[in-house]
Amino acid sequence: MSLIAALASHPDKVPEGEREEAEVKFKSVQEAYDILYDEDKRHLYDTHGMGAFNGSGEPGGAPDLDDILAQMFGMGGMGGMPGGMGGMGGMGGMGGMPPRPDQQDYDVGLEDLYKGKTVRFASTKNVICVLCKGKGGKEKATAKKCSTCEGQGAILWLGGSSSTDIVAGFKEILQVRGQFYSRQTVACTVCNGRGSYFNTKDKCKKCKGKRVTEEKKILELYIPRGARGGEKIVLEGEADQEPDQPPRDLVFRVVEKDHPVFKRAGADLMATIDVNLAEALTGFSRVVIKHLDGRGIELHYPKTKGEVLSPGQVLKVPGEGMPIKRSDAHGDLYLEVNIKFPDEKWKPSAATLERIREMLPKPDPPIQAETVDEVQYDSRATLDDFGAGDPHGGSAWVDDDEDDEPAQCTTQ
Repeated sequence: MSLIAALASHPDKVPEGEREEAEVKFKSVQEAYDILYDEDKRHLYDTHGMGAFNGSGEPGGAPDLDDILAQMFGMGGMGGMPGGMGGMGGMGGMGGMPPRPDQQDYDVGLEDLYKGKTVRFASTKNVICVLCKGKGGKEKATAKKCSTCEGQGAILWLGGSSSTDIVAGFKEILQVRGQFYSRQTVACTVCNGRGSYFNTKDKCKKCKGKRVTEEKKILELYIPRGARGGEKIVLEGEADQEPDQPPRDLVFRVVEKDHPVFKRAGADLMATIDVNLAEALTGFSRVVIKHLDGRGIELHYPKTKGEVLSPGQVLKVPGEGMPIKRSDAHGDLYLEVNIKFPDEKWKPSAATLERIREMLPKPDPPIQAETVDEVQYDSRATLDDFGAGDPHGGSAWVDDDEDDEPAQCTTQ
């Protein structure tokens, strides 16, 4: 029998208790093969279903061919498969698809995305051999058809190597693993996926039968101002060339690197500026941050005399964000204020502290309580330990008075 998939259900290859079921499956696979490779029978199946082959004249009775094919090859039925095996008839069916580009990631810093950048780099790629024009052999030499893959250039691998057969130009290798089958299409190792090959004496002297040679070239990659992560920069036709295939593009996908100062959201930028307590209270006029292009950004604060800065307050600087592509516009820059209070090195005198207290706004009225406890405290604590002493993560609540009794509703 030429259909290797049927070997999986051969009665002689299963335990005695499973032979009756295996015999039914074996016959079903045989029938599926006969239908699949006979144009007349295939037409009957498309028109009447499996009922045309079980004597009833109506669909039903015998196993459906779609189910058999799904088990054998992991694919659907014959609908949408012109010419019987459709895409399995060889690699030529891929010819109508556009060539897949050669894509790779390219890390770009925020400074370069702000200013734009042109990168020059040396590229080594495969190009069609100019001597044999991609033939691989001498001018009058003729390539020999590969007998291993029947000239298809690919092998359909269905698992291991327990059995082999040639079907539609593919070398089928089948290994049964219970009720499951696996398949894989790999390039023929004899002809390297070409379907034919030249004898050593007939190979092209320049490319040694490979049909391509290496070429070194200086390429330029232009990163426009305002480009974003995920955008693609295309160098048309600069990928490796392959014989009998249209030129492929070399594509770089921009990956935006994190910046230590600025964060980006679309065309807007955000950064944190440090302002000491004296500046927050009395104002300042200075450069608060260095921009991505090296410029210093200077602020005069406050605009209105007497205004003070609060921790976390945000100052918006219009037009100082990222450039917007294909325009002269920019996004905005948002500056979040971090107020730096004096550290332990600041040792003011009692008189100085008293003068400051007199100048600053008075505190709110004291909180009134019937009982007042004076407690000790740790002035260097952090919230990292908050909830750490609770084995339930701070979510448990225990009331000793309830004695584990369920809560009850009280009737009003």
